Amino acid sequence: MTAEIMNWTGHLLKGKREKLGEIRNRAEARRTGVYLLLGEDVDGGPLAYIGQSDDVAGRLVQHDAKKEFWNEVVVVTSKDTNLTSAHVRYLESRLIRLAKSVGRVPLTNGNEPSGGADLPEADASDMDYFIDQVRILLPVLGVEILRGREQRGVGMTPVTPILVPAEPSAVESSPIFRLTNRAGVNASAQVIDGEFTLLAGSVIRAAMRDPSTGSESTLRHYASRGAIHANLVADAAIGPNAQTVVTVRDHAFNSPSAAAAVVQGHGTANGRTAWATEDGTTFGAWESRGVEDQAGQPDGSNEEESNTNV
Repeated sequence: MTAEIMNWTGHLLKGKREKLGEIRNRAEARRTGVYLLLGEDVDGGPLAYIGQSDDVAGRLVQHDAKKEFWNEVVVVTSKDTNLTSAHVRYLESRLIRLAKSVGRVPLTNGNEPSGGADLPEADASDMDYFIDQVRILLPVLGVEILRGREQRGVGMTPVTPILVPAEPSAVESSPIFRLTNRAGVNASAQVIDGEFTLLAGSVIRAAMRDPSTGSESTLRHYASRGAIHANLVADAAIGPNAQTVVTVRDHAFNSPSAAAAVVQGHGTANGRTAWATEDGTTFGAWESRGVEDQAGQPDGSNEEESNTNV
């Protein structure tokens, strides 16, 4: 698969490891560029490696012999062949820092590269714009390693998001929504690049509340969301009290209801009414802004948007 943006000099090539012979023969792979090796760890979780080379094809052959985990590769080069060794060292360093900060996919990279000698200001600006375009195209190819926001620091209170891309259209975001309750939950979330994202620094329940009874649907939601909750807690910091913990990185959910349930330790929740902005606007009202309800029913009246939201 290849991807590019009109009037942009960059080019992305994605392929399977088993097609490495074909990839090596493509002109793009023989250029100076950066690359992402994508695969799985021993537990089946995502894993990646980011590198650079003056001859990406040659470097991939070396990785084919020495690195076992990867099964796909993305090669990032320039159509006009204007990327130099200094440029790709800068890109490699910046992409590694960005991927680690976003925290979506662990990296096998050891030491974080320095990026080499400082680029002239104009070149550095060009490379930052280059990265913005790469972040737009990678999700199109099904690669979400850079999707999200770069973390500037984590405290005991919800973190104000600072979006990395300089272009406003690169990552679309919503107002910040809050969810608090008497149990000490104090969570913040935002729709970032189309995903309902729990923000780092959110105070959430330290344990799920096991339902003694419930419908089959409720028990199914509890089981699936309990697994998500366990992952968040395993990577969290100590909370303000024994019943809570503080998330240390962003986490994307497939619905506001799933996020509302997990942060409160519940199997189900109505995320469209549980999340609200500082001025009291619920997520459901924000999402439906300017849209008339054709059925005449108040938005968010159901406990769950859908029983398939896990």
